[in-house]
This record gives sequence, C-alpha cells and structure tokens, in this order.
Amino acid sequence: MNEMVASFTYSPILVALSVLVAIQASYVGISLALLIPGAFANRRRLLIAGSATTLAVGIWSMHFIGMLAVTTSVAIDYAVLPTLLSFFVSGLVTGVAIYLASLRSRRLLILAAFAMGLGITAMHYVGMIAIHSVVHVNHDPLYVLASVTIAVAASGLALWLAFSADRRPPLFLCAVVLGCAVSGMHYMAMAGMSLHLPGQMSGSHDAVAKSVISGDMLAIIVSVVACTISAVFMLALIPSETKEGAGDASWNTAHASLSAGIEPSPGDDCVGDVRDAGLPLADPSLALLPVERNGARFHIAPEEIASVHSNAHYTYVFNGRDDLFCPLSISEIASRLGKARFFRTHRSYIVNLDFVARVKKSGDAGVAELDTPLRRTVPVSRARLTALRHELALHQVSAPTGISHA
Repeated sequence: MNEMVASFTYSPILVALSVLVAIQASYVGISLALLIPGAFANRRRLLIAGSATTLAVGIWSMHFIGMLAVTTSVAIDYAVLPTLLSFFVSGLVTGVAIYLASLRSRRLLILAAFAMGLGITAMHYVGMIAIHSVVHVNHDPLYVLASVTIAVAASGLALWLAFSADRRPPLFLCAVVLGCAVSGMHYMAMAGMSLHLPGQMSGSHDAVAKSVISGDMLAIIVSVVACTISAVFMLALIPSETKEGAGDASWNTAHASLSAGIEPSPGDDCVGDVRDAGLPLADPSLALLPVERNGARFHIAPEEIASVHSNAHYTYVFNGRDDLFCPLSISEIASRLGKARFFRTHRSYIVNLDFVARVKKSGDAGVAELDTPLRRTVPVSRARLTALRHELALHQVSAPTGISHA
C-alpha cells in the first residue's frame, strides 16, 4: 500500500498553553505531596489521591492540548479507549511515584523518578495509539530514547528538589522543572514522529473535516477544567494558615499566662495541655501510653515514641515504623510525656527530640525530619520554629551519646 508522509506544524499559543497547564498542575500536585509525610489515616490517603489526580489530569491535559496544537492536512480523530487508558496510566503511575517520593528515602526517590518518567512516557505513547485509525504513526527510536531520558531525569530532579534537597528551593521552581519534564518529553517525542496517510486517503487528504468545536476552543475548555480540578483539591486539602496560626497563638498565650502567674479560664483553648505538660507524674507507669494495632492492645514507653499526631477526634503515635492508634487526646498525651524530651511543634503534633535529625524551613513554616526506619517529617508552625531549634540544640548538648533510633 502506497503511503504519503503528512507534514504538521504547531500553534505557538496552544504550545505555550500546554506548558502552563503542566506547570500549574505540577505546582498543586507537589504542594499536596509535601503534606503527605505529616498526614495520617484518611487525610494521608486523600492527599495521595489528590496529588495523583491533579498531576494525572495536568499531564494528560498537557498531552491533549499539545496534540490540539498540531496542524495537519488531514483531520485527526481520537479513539476513546486508548485516550482513556492513557489517562488511567498517568494517574496510577504518578500516584505510586508521589507516594514513594513522600517517604523521603534516597533509594525510593530513584524508583519514584523512574516510575514518574516512565509513566509520563507510557501515557504519551498509549495516547498516540488513539490516532492510528486515521494515520499510521512511526517513531524514531533515538527520539523515543531521548524523550524517556528527559522524562526520567527531569522528574527525578523535580522530586529531589521538592523532597530531598537540603534547602528546598521555591515551590514554583520545582513545579517548573516537573512541568518542563512533562512538556519536554512530549515535544521531543513529537519531533521524532512521522505521520503516514493510507493510500486511499493520499489523493483526498486536502479535504479536512470540520469539527463542531474548534481545536482552540477545545484546548481552552480542557485547560479550564484541569485548572478547576487543581483549584478544588488545593482549596479542600491544603490547611488554612489562619486556622493554624490561631491555634498556635492560643497555645503561646496560655503558656505566657502561666509564666506570669495568671490562671487561664476554663474555656481557654489548649488549657489542658499547658497546665498538665509540666507537672511531675505521681506514678511513673502513667507515662506508658495505651495503643492499638490491628486489634491488639498494648502499652508503649516514651522512649519508643517518635512523634504524636492528633487528627480530628483521633490520635496516632508513631514509633518509627507504624502509626499506632491511641485512645487518649493529645492533651492527655502531652501531660504524660512532659517536656524533658518532647516538644510541641504544632497544635496537632508532638515530637521526640531524640529522633529529630534536622529542622528546615518549608515555606513560611518548617518541618522536622525524623531519623526513623520509615522516614517521616513533622510540621513545625512558624511561631514554634525558633523555639524548636533552640530546644533541639540544648537537648543535643545534654543528651547522652550513642542514642539509637533503630
């Protein structure tokens, strides 16, 4: 069968729009992913799902808009099944990659980079199968290899900057790197693609069918939908700074009142934490916390506790490997643990200073990285960041050497 090679060009405006959609989705996706290490239970699952969905929609939308930017001499129709399959591939693989990266292990970060890079590449080439009913597509192997390399390398760089760099750069820069990974891979693959018209179409390829909706309008609709989905996840899952700030303010005010000898009123927020946190325990056994795991109930000693997290009406104790349910409120836990080893980093978090590897800024606030078998970060409110660094410095000087966090 005689085939004719079809040339194609790009619309610069739609190319720019596709890159912007990829960067915007990357920004929201990474923002949500950075909250995963400090989240528990349902919120942790929601953050993983929100980050993966945002990135999947953004990556797929970038690919779709990039294809709409192509101008050819023949109308291109897209088969539904490969198009949907490409979206599901993108969502599944990016979800796995984000989860692995959130564990903050160098080895898992490498796996996450390959997973995300190969996922982006697979999404592209699966999506290209959708146009085989109209034209035959050939891919230059060298360009395929180059596109895979760009996707893996740029994805790895973006994940490393966001999760493992000693000093994380602005989040927008991480998003730009990941957005360029997505769009760079796409357009590199397109550069090595050739379209071949079947013989029966070669004589009439000038007759281009007109769609009900123009390509430009469809691209705008897709970009608006993608940005709207990102905005919904961002507004729903990223906590309010005002709410957190109010909690920290009430905590600090209560501490200041006790220091000045002023008795807080019964209705003050966090009063239970402040009154009890510094009191000596009449019975040392009270320091043991009751916890549950897989239906089994037992007690955990303070030295085994890496961090404590209050999630709505539930409290979880992290022992370095597992999140153990605790029936006590965080106020009761704070009163049992005392202040010698534990520090309240946030209205919903307590950290064991023995397990803190380092403290670094994250946006306006900060995070404490724990030296535990399962890597974990604990959020530190802006008001408590300086105090934590001071307490950690004093603790490291007074703590005995040879402490094991295993």
